[in-house]
Amino acid sequence: MFWSSIARLILRNRLAFAIGIGVITLFMIWEMKDLKIDHGYSGMLPDTDSVSIKLEQFNKMFGEEAGLFFFGFEDPDFYTLERLDEFKNLTKNIRKIEGITSVLSVYDAVNIRKNIDLKTFELYRVFPDTITDQPQLDSLVTKFRSLPIYRDLVYSDSSHMILVVMTMSQDCLDTPERVRIVQEMQDLTGAYSKKQNIGVHYSGLPYVRTTLSKIIQREFIKFLILAALAVTLILFFFFRSLRTVLVSMFIVSIGVVWALGMVVLIGSQITVLNATIPALLIVIGIPNNIFLLNKYHGEYSRHKNKVKALQRVIQKVGAEIFMTNLTTAAGFATFMVINNQMLRTFGLIASVNIMVLYLLCLVLVPVFFSFMPPPGPRHTRHLDSLLMNKVVDRIVYYVRFRRNWIYAIVVLIVVLSTFGITKMRSTGFILDDIPKENHVYKDLKFFERNVGGVMPLEVAINTNKPNGVLSMGFLKKVEDFQKYAAGFPDLARSFCIADGMKMARQAYYNGDEKYYSLPSQQERAFLLPYLSGQMEGNKIVSTFIDSTKQNMRINFRIADVGNDRMVEIGSLLQNRLDSLFPPGPYRTLVTGSSMKYTLGTEYLVRNLIQSLGLAILMIGLFIAWIYRNPSMILVSVFGNLLPLIFTAGLMGFTHISIKPSTLLVFSVTYGIAVDTAIHFLSKFRQQLSCPGIDPEVAIIQTLREVGVSVIYTVSVLFIGFGIFVASEFGGTKAMGFLISLTLLIAVITNLFLVPSILLRKILRDKAALSITNQKPA
Repeated sequence: MFWSSIARLILRNRLAFAIGIGVITLFMIWEMKDLKIDHGYSGMLPDTDSVSIKLEQFNKMFGEEAGLFFFGFEDPDFYTLERLDEFKNLTKNIRKIEGITSVLSVYDAVNIRKNIDLKTFELYRVFPDTITDQPQLDSLVTKFRSLPIYRDLVYSDSSHMILVVMTMSQDCLDTPERVRIVQEMQDLTGAYSKKQNIGVHYSGLPYVRTTLSKIIQREFIKFLILAALAVTLILFFFFRSLRTVLVSMFIVSIGVVWALGMVVLIGSQITVLNATIPALLIVIGIPNNIFLLNKYHGEYSRHKNKVKALQRVIQKVGAEIFMTNLTTAAGFATFMVINNQMLRTFGLIASVNIMVLYLLCLVLVPVFFSFMPPPGPRHTRHLDSLLMNKVVDRIVYYVRFRRNWIYAIVVLIVVLSTFGITKMRSTGFILDDIPKENHVYKDLKFFERNVGGVMPLEVAINTNKPNGVLSMGFLKKVEDFQKYAAGFPDLARSFCIADGMKMARQAYYNGDEKYYSLPSQQERAFLLPYLSGQMEGNKIVSTFIDSTKQNMRINFRIADVGNDRMVEIGSLLQNRLDSLFPPGPYRTLVTGSSMKYTLGTEYLVRNLIQSLGLAILMIGLFIAWIYRNPSMILVSVFGNLLPLIFTAGLMGFTHISIKPSTLLVFSVTYGIAVDTAIHFLSKFRQQLSCPGIDPEVAIIQTLREVGVSVIYTVSVLFIGFGIFVASEFGGTKAMGFLISLTLLIAVITNLFLVPSILLRKILRDKAALSITNQKPA
């Protein structure tokens, strides 16, 4: 017999196995020295998607827009000599930070004036380095406020808000250097904030990503400690044996070390997803030990032969927990078919290491306990726990005599859950997973209130002819489009080459604000000589038009409006572009990181739904391969869809939105939930193999034998996954809550509904056989 051979192999070579595992563990510990936090951004759309390709082309032409980040504050006394001087020093020091390529602020504002002799425009600072008194400053402020180009760009007219826009070097965006740059900037602004007694707010993708990477680092350690602590306490509560607890925790700790070593070996890093893997392995791995140890203690209690007990543990439980771990791993492995690198890596590391941990448990539990003294009465006392036995007795009672109640409750759950499912919604906010009380979320809302938003949204227009963007007719259409876009309250003001032309006209007429508008065709003729020198090689100009002056960009910033509204705005903007710039003569595109995120969320949601279907199919095939009994297949596969239906309905009633982090729950939970059905059905099949046993008796005996281990297991899983509720990420928090609750419903299903259905079938078959036997020959 296969499993008998495995048992002999492990126990006869226990020292070799122990040494081999020890050597591999030391190697993995050595590899862990290169473990790093991922500072990059794993987009949800694959690089081969047309949206990703177009955004990449846009960035190559005009520069990466994801490097912008901001800080702002409200200060009604800002325009005083002392405060402006402090602000000047602040921006100068920020500009000195290595990795900051540009800073735009009130202090950095420039104006232009015409040089009639040279027929060119000259740039000069609105606020010079030396300002002698307050009247001079007031005059400069008046001049500054007469420049509409800066309005709602570096200050807000409707409030006392001052905004500073910084650009980070592309070389630093996806490296640890980004953390240093943001920290140095915050140190400087923090000192300024304290001295001026004002609150400073931050936003922009580099800042958000840096904050998220710090949270990931904190949560990686926090969940590892919480999972170990929670599982240790539960094990000690059940087994009341320090030896049992230490051995179990030592084995899963080896599994965690191997998993982290694998992260390094495959060239990956710690992300928001795989930061949860160590805690997941502890929670998922401990049930292996519970089933192995319960069987060991039970066998030893019967015949007092330690070696025989350990052999039977491997023989009888090895195959059973192999299948439960295989179905759990399958739930994670389905993420590997999704065209998203972060999810693929998560699925690969989780699924492989779940099976690796299974092997570690199967080998090391017998090996360790073979060297230890046999269990004494206090080690096996948990098998006769009055509380556990009472709970199992109540389960048996309801399965035998109250099946109709069970069916009625199931029908009620399905009806209510179906109604809840109709209330499910997909939101897709960029900061969906950040709690509303978090400073990142609060700061974003500060900018949205004052300037409309900070998330990048871009429009690109190709005129299909050189110098096409300088045509006054074309620029007039661009202005019409900007006016249309200004009607969206979710959009901050736009900025493009047309605004520069307006500023040039204002400068030509000696800075009079009433001339801030597009020049006429006649004015263009005498403005072009002044502009030609400024446009060639100008870095600012090159970020808005290409070298051929055929392509142009309109830069927007948008609020975090969610998927539906983002798609609506994108569609409305594109329709307006098509009406002003008909396809054929022109090519237009609405793009940007925010648009890519929205479309990426929808893409990932579709793929995760497909992965759930794949998980159900794969696990169904596994179970069909094991049992080859239609009744058992239907009961285990479809019976465990009930917890998923319940969870989906609960999400609808509690307004937990559909998003990648919550959809992960279904594939993961289904793989784990089926485990309980496998434990029950495997034991039931073993009972049926006993000569002369009545199937009805077999079900009751199976419930009594499996019930205690299942209750232990669900306690570990419920509390173990429940620790993720302590996460700072809303998605991880929802995942922990939903998985814990779903697994609780799954265990109730597999201990009440599955035995009830099988018992009903057995009794019905008995009745049919009895009727057949009573018929006259």
